[in-house]
Amino acid sequence: MPSASPSTAAAVQMMIGGEHVDAAEGQTFDVVNPATSEVIAHAPLGGAEDVNRAVQAATKAFEDPKGWATWSAAKRGRAMAKFAGLVREHLEDLAQLESRNVGKPISGARGEALAVSFVFDYYAGAANKLFGETIPVSKPGLDFTLREPIGVCGLIVPWNFPMNMASWKLGPALAAGNTTILKPASYTPLTALRLGELALEAGIPAGVVNVITGPGGSAGAALAAHPGVGKVAFTGETTTGQEIMRLAANNVKKISLELGGKSPNIVFADADLERFAAEAPYAVFDNAGQDCCARSRIFVEASAHDRMLELFTEATRKVVVGDPSDDKTEMGSLVSQRQRERVSSYIDIGKEEGADLVYGGEAPTGDPFDAGAYWSPTIFDACRTDMRIVREEIFGPVVAIIPFEDEADAVRLANDTPYGLSGSIWSRDIGKALRVAKGVRAGVLSVNSNASVHTEAPFGGYKMSGMGRELGMHALELYTEVKNVFIDLT
Repeated sequence: MPSASPSTAAAVQMMIGGEHVDAAEGQTFDVVNPATSEVIAHAPLGGAEDVNRAVQAATKAFEDPKGWATWSAAKRGRAMAKFAGLVREHLEDLAQLESRNVGKPISGARGEALAVSFVFDYYAGAANKLFGETIPVSKPGLDFTLREPIGVCGLIVPWNFPMNMASWKLGPALAAGNTTILKPASYTPLTALRLGELALEAGIPAGVVNVITGPGGSAGAALAAHPGVGKVAFTGETTTGQEIMRLAANNVKKISLELGGKSPNIVFADADLERFAAEAPYAVFDNAGQDCCARSRIFVEASAHDRMLELFTEATRKVVVGDPSDDKTEMGSLVSQRQRERVSSYIDIGKEEGADLVYGGEAPTGDPFDAGAYWSPTIFDACRTDMRIVREEIFGPVVAIIPFEDEADAVRLANDTPYGLSGSIWSRDIGKALRVAKGVRAGVLSVNSNASVHTEAPFGGYKMSGMGRELGMHALELYTEVKNVFIDLT
């Protein structure tokens, strides 16, 4: 919302065509540290006219006969490698900025900033490995394909992992020769703006990376609908993804969507329960549960239920919730007071539905909690798949535990969801684990691990969790056109 009063917080600007600019209408909005409720910046409240300016700048950069799209792939790769190096040089500053803006622990923010540099390194190396193919055809001639950039790409990223999601989209888009307009979430615009500056410093030409800030309903919608944008990549919640699809349909632009999740953690009685219990809290409570991959549904074989619950609850008690700036903190605040109210409402829903509240279920009190949007790790037991706390994405530190009887029952229950993003399977029987992995309708699964994300491997979901795959070489398919050329040799 527009700023209501003056503040000592710093004013930041958008980046369009290599220049720092204010919103066309001159309005700003407050950027808040959710752990302290302090206003830390004022950002431009961009809208349709700002999107127009960014599209014009990106189009000009794309059509430049000596510009980014015409550079050799090796030259683009060298610029992206420099970009990655600059991210590492400024790692601490980026991490501090992200921690303050999102409310996440500084230790996690440092790891995420390093991961951003790895993504840019990967696509720096991938840039000159994007090539076509020759195809034998029935007519006498030579048939071959070219991989070409789409043009102007709109990249809309969420507030839970702002830096990471920006790099997942910028990396392959830039490697393929596109120009981009990055639109961060209104809650968390600060690291996106800084990445735009570092891209320029790395020698990526002006207009290739533009960054606009503002609400999804105005700036985001204008970007998704703009006829000058050839591709929109969006990460966020499912209903917004559906609206992106509707807006993009006006000019049949390409889209890729990474949407919500309600990921299962399937625990068989023969699993290493101690190891599972030690690792599982961080699979759902990391980033305060604000993670589309969060294993927020635990399915446990009935014979192991009591022991698993005992171990998991004991491990959850050890999760350190506190000031994000403290290196010892493992879980910081939620992104906003509004998000905390949402989580609180689901606690009431869970109780009303008859779930057994085993642990947590309330906001911690005292210093530093009273000033921020904190919530305690929360465990519900005795859940059913028809409960809202099991079916709907809460996006907070809340887990639901559901018993199952056998392998087939585990697969059936895990698939009883509109989502299909991620999940884990725990068993010492690798044959069983692989059978279940083949049966679960999700795009990213782990066996005896909670690791969902690997820079080198594809990431994406089934069903209402989205379309397209990010990361790895698969992501380059999202940002290229395939052109077929036939040469008659008769």
